[in-house]
Amino acid sequence: MRKGLPILALLAVAGLARAGEIPPDQRRSDTASMSTELRAMQTDDMANPATLSVLDGEGLWNRKAGKSQQSCADCHGDARQSMKGVAARYPAFDAGSGRVLDIEARINQCRTERQGAAAMPMESRELLAISAYVGLQSRGMLIANGDPRLKATIVRGRELFNARQGQLNFSCAICHDENWGHKLGAATVPQAHPVGYPIYRLEWQSVGSLQRRLRNCMVGMRAEPYAYGSDEYIALETFLMERASGLQLETPGVRP
Repeated sequence: MRKGLPILALLAVAGLARAGEIPPDQRRSDTASMSTELRAMQTDDMANPATLSVLDGEGLWNRKAGKSQQSCADCHGDARQSMKGVAARYPAFDAGSGRVLDIEARINQCRTERQGAAAMPMESRELLAISAYVGLQSRGMLIANGDPRLKATIVRGRELFNARQGQLNFSCAICHDENWGHKLGAATVPQAHPVGYPIYRLEWQSVGSLQRRLRNCMVGMRAEPYAYGSDEYIALETFLMERASGLQLETPGVRP
């Protein structure tokens, strides 16, 4: 949902609800509801504005950092080979910490524990750039992660997705499971599958993470957003990626 949309419009959408989660055979990328021009912008790397972030990420991948004076490439080699398929199975369970990590958290874990460098701030240009570069290596691959250790996190994410909150007493599911395809003002309500993150949003005029988008939705519901990197956002990310299983990864995506 967009911040600032009239409350009456939001309530009108809620009244059109179709109960239940979207059946797997009806799940599709939000790209399907975009204009021809936006789809062309996303698929053409020369036109996709997120390509600049990807190029920055490639430079950072090869840049030595921290006390170790090692780069990502020193450990992982050519990202086109070593990172192929990685983004399609994240968030993932990290046995060392006993926690579920998304791509950004995993990159920062490598920086602090392997490179001896400071963690990159959440939503920083540098962290988004490396995330986009890693994500690009899995573009076109199917989202899939059957790790049973994610089960509890997925269950928690589903609970958060369906929980009503905020002054509007809305849940994520009211819009994205029960009313996808309907109009909210001039916009079509999407199914909200996270297939293209980090994405370039025309509304932001920049690249942003899935957590930033979730934060926007919470503000739209007049709810208090969680802190970046919180367990709640990780749970929502994990559930949303499980919900998108079988769809192709599109990173870096473009959205209105």
